Amino acid sequence: MNRDRNLFSREEMLEMNIEMLKSRGVSVDEIAKIAFRQQSKWKDNISYQECVESVEKILSLRDVFHILQLGAEIDRLTEENAFKGPIQSILATDLGMFGIDELFGIELAGLYGTIGKTNFGDIDVNKPGIVSELNEKGKGEKKACHTFLDDIVGAVAAAASTRVAQIENELEARKDPSIIEEPKLF
Repeated sequence: MNRDRNLFSREEMLEMNIEMLKSRGVSVDEIAKIAFRQQSKWKDNISYQECVESVEKILSLRDVFHILQLGAEIDRLTEENAFKGPIQSILATDLGMFGIDELFGIELAGLYGTIGKTNFGDIDVNKPGIVSELNEKGKGEKKACHTFLDDIVGAVAAAASTRVAQIENELEARKDPSIIEEPKLF
């Protein structure tokens, strides 16, 4: 695939996002586990496969592609001490008052509305699974920078969880015999 262009198909963006996540130590499976955990709080019959499919759907979106690629690159450049002045230290220490990383997460999760943002807030505060691991790796002896990635991964999980809920609600609504049109699942 020629990566020296600026427009990519959804399949290409999904592939590049999965590659970027893998290079930073994150798998689709780990994100899907968080989405499953998040959505299982509210519905008993959620399938794990629905969560995997939702994570992949989210990772194929253009806005998500831009957010993930930019955030991961900022983290990588921070690890290489590529920034000058106080921003290098702010990024490297994941300064709590910085907040721009959370804006990336809120924007991404917000693609799935207010509930997406609410789910992101819960994940951001409680840091389940890989989100916690990414956050802690930035504080260890051999510091990796995941200032942006932990929030982006949490936001993808939040959006995927919300997408699963929307699909489930749509399917439930379609049990009403007065609805005759075919569903268009997001």
